[in-house]
Amino acid sequence: MFNHAREPDLPDCVPPGQPKKKRLLSLDTFRGLSLTLMVFVNYGGGGYWFFEHAPWNGLTVADLVMPWFVFILGTSVGLTFHNMQKRGVKNIQLLRKVAWRTGVLIIIGVLFLNYGPADGPLSWSWARLPGVLQRLGFTYFAVALMQIAFGVTDTQIYQVNLWWAPFRDVILYWKEWFIIISLEILWLCLTFLLPVPGCPRGYLGPGGIGDEGKYFNCTGGAAAYIDKWILGENHLYQFPSCKELYKTTQPFDPEGILGTINSILMAFFGLQAGKIILMYRNKPRSILRRFLIWSILLGIISAILTMGTQNEGFIPVNKNLWSLSFVTTTSCFSFILLGLLYYITDVNGWWNGCPFIFPGMNSILVYVGHSLLGGYFPFSWEMKSPTSHAEPLAQDLLGTAIWVFIAFLLFRKNVFLKI
Repeated sequence: MFNHAREPDLPDCVPPGQPKKKRLLSLDTFRGLSLTLMVFVNYGGGGYWFFEHAPWNGLTVADLVMPWFVFILGTSVGLTFHNMQKRGVKNIQLLRKVAWRTGVLIIIGVLFLNYGPADGPLSWSWARLPGVLQRLGFTYFAVALMQIAFGVTDTQIYQVNLWWAPFRDVILYWKEWFIIISLEILWLCLTFLLPVPGCPRGYLGPGGIGDEGKYFNCTGGAAAYIDKWILGENHLYQFPSCKELYKTTQPFDPEGILGTINSILMAFFGLQAGKIILMYRNKPRSILRRFLIWSILLGIISAILTMGTQNEGFIPVNKNLWSLSFVTTTSCFSFILLGLLYYITDVNGWWNGCPFIFPGMNSILVYVGHSLLGGYFPFSWEMKSPTSHAEPLAQDLLGTAIWVFIAFLLFRKNVFLKI
């Protein structure tokens, strides 16, 4: 799974190579920035509250990293599969690639990241089945299948003499939009119409002492009910972020089944960004303009769904549930951030993406490595002053910097872990 072939368009901060083709630095920079921030958050974020996940409704810096990663996954799928289909790669080959990568991601997530070496052999009686890599695997599988089945190889022939040409990045993919809208209708129906024993229909609260303790065992509503019914309570996350504040007793998995539907929606918005880049590849201003339009549109949707509040809207922003407003809000930010990076790195060349581009091009290795080794020196140690911010911040920054440096060394050796 290690690939020693040189990646195209190496940044200037490493020894130059001979690029084979143009590579968008903004994509690897975005992915690397998200991953670096994810490592820092997972290592503790220096103990600062805004680097911790919101207990229930709301949004912190920590809540942005996973959706950003999912968004850029969708963008990469759009560009990669378009190029392979244009080169004449057969669909059966693409399907094998998708099946292999999905399977490996799920296996790594379940078998290798479910427990630490100190826990002893993995027991299926308590193994957590959902997880970050599992969600990424299913999300990748869904958007990749849509791209294989409905991708348009020649997008340039639809540029002129058609009244709908200005909207071709949407109209050409109406079948994909039909599927994604159907999935979202399914999410809405299950979330708000599915009867949950002992809980009000459409409940989106944390349970516990929230809502004056009226729905103590209703943490997560329909999302938790579906996970318990299909996966079983013992296979879900036992320490959700709402547990301490709301004194909940129910397991709840933020990477559960129902939320994966909206993870696919998030990746689909990233896929839409990739289509815009493909269709307007020679018109950077058009790309930036459309990114801005999408960010404004998604921001308006978020404002309507939340009514501009944290808890009082129709659908609050909630990372635990991956609510619709959470997806539209973080997608709004994603379009803005990708547009800024695209303008800075690819259009004007003001920045080559270093150092974030290094982990961005070895994302699987960095993610798996930091998860498996995070509890060992030099990534962590027994702190003398764990209640202060100074030592936790130094520890978490050092651990994160080490992984960026490891990615840099692998980059120089032209070693990339590919699945």
